[in-house]
Amino acid sequence: MNRRNFFKSATATGLALGLAKNAAATIPEHNWEKYDWGYTPPVPERLYQGPFPQYGPAAVIPDSDVWMVTTPSREVVSNYGMGFIVYGSDDTGPLKVPGESQEKTLEDLIKLPFVQKIYLRPNWREVQKQPGRLDFAEWWNIAFDLARRYDKKIGFRVQLENPDWPEPGMPDFLLGKVPYVKLKGEWKGNPSEMRYKKDNSRVPRYDHPAYQAAFRELNELLAAEYNGHPQVEFVDTMMYGFWGEGHTWPFEGNPFPSDMVAEQTWTKMFELQLEQWTKTPLVTNTQPDFSNVGNAELLERTIRSGNWLRTDTIFIENTQIEALSNRPPWTAAICEVGFTTGDPKELRVDEDGITYNEQILSHVADVGANYLSAWCWHKQNAANIRSYYDKYPGPIDAMARRMGYRVRPSFIWKFERDGAPGLVVGLVNDGIAAVPGVLRLTVESEDKKIHVSGCVDAGDPKPTGVRQAMLILPPGTQCDGLRLKAEIEVKGMRHPVRWACRQKVNADGTLSLRHNYRPEQPPV
Repeated sequence: MNRRNFFKSATATGLALGLAKNAAATIPEHNWEKYDWGYTPPVPERLYQGPFPQYGPAAVIPDSDVWMVTTPSREVVSNYGMGFIVYGSDDTGPLKVPGESQEKTLEDLIKLPFVQKIYLRPNWREVQKQPGRLDFAEWWNIAFDLARRYDKKIGFRVQLENPDWPEPGMPDFLLGKVPYVKLKGEWKGNPSEMRYKKDNSRVPRYDHPAYQAAFRELNELLAAEYNGHPQVEFVDTMMYGFWGEGHTWPFEGNPFPSDMVAEQTWTKMFELQLEQWTKTPLVTNTQPDFSNVGNAELLERTIRSGNWLRTDTIFIENTQIEALSNRPPWTAAICEVGFTTGDPKELRVDEDGITYNEQILSHVADVGANYLSAWCWHKQNAANIRSYYDKYPGPIDAMARRMGYRVRPSFIWKFERDGAPGLVVGLVNDGIAAVPGVLRLTVESEDKKIHVSGCVDAGDPKPTGVRQAMLILPPGTQCDGLRLKAEIEVKGMRHPVRWACRQKVNADGTLSLRHNYRPEQPPV
């Protein structure tokens, strides 16, 4: 194809928008600390959160006393919006272990004890073979069945292009309609690896009407099936280029007639995804805008719409570390980093005796991540993950007990005002991330006749300090035996939260209230 002639033809027919080449992005990269995003998630039935004076005519909780306390859990606590993620497929395709069925390979991964979530990364052509319907591969269905059996939620990304796969990203029914444009540059590496022997310099014209129509249909079909699906925790934003990460590094430029057309195209495609995924969080990659396609604009819109972030390694550009470190507290962060196996040749132990995997774990903790991949970089199977874990279980176990948010009612004060009993719950977060949404508290009796509920501010409690919230109970209520329940609200959906306390919680994750704090009596 003659690239210049194609651009002239596209502009004349209205395919391209014809804007000036190298026009600046609408939203440039910027520091995230103290940045005004102009958005906070709505807080329904907001609870009063202080101050709480106890004495005198201005007392809000007169003569209150600490009545119950909790201490941090020592266990792995699995909740929505956090956890280790195991990969059931990646950019090299569905997992295969010689001599094993696909079901056994996936089950061995999914049942790993320190793993709470499952991630699937199919190519577009693996989920749709013809217009008007989805055609999932068998491994996709197996993964969902196993997830149900082991009670583990799923996240997924549909890759629009994949340099590690021999075929184009687009399904066959689009290939004859949408042209590819060859970019300048060369990707050098081991020619035995697919990404280096395949011609990855050819990139589709995403703004072509046929592509746009098919992309809309793909999202409509996926959302009809999985938007708000009880097994699906998040969906990655489909972005430009390789793996859908937002770039075609190391190739120069992009396939659009101008950078402004590129940005406008991807802004439109992001808004289409927002329109469809109304209940399930979209997770947008923090990839810097190497290919000038408007990634900063997509990140801006992600945060302003209450969605989440991901990055595809931790030892990476300053701007990605800045975004993760200073994201709004209610925004979850997913980190994907390729682990080594336990093979001594791969461990990369430094001069201080620290393995590469332990360096990953500590640096993911530094940015306060909600999720982390348990992924062996194109060698993904349970045996390879275990080959490291069996030698060095400590750092992974410790991270599994810190990652994300770990909320508990550290203090519970009891008081009475105007003839009605009340509780002030002092919430503490022993994790490394804030709550990725709005936390709802409910005090109820087992028969549900008593039911008092409300929410604390978005992102609270954070990993430092105590967030207090008051609940007033009906007159005559006896507090002993009531249950304190927590839920997280994200994009209008409620998800149960299991309290992360050492005190015994009920099977449903609630805590039965009881008077367990008795201060030392002064000597007579």
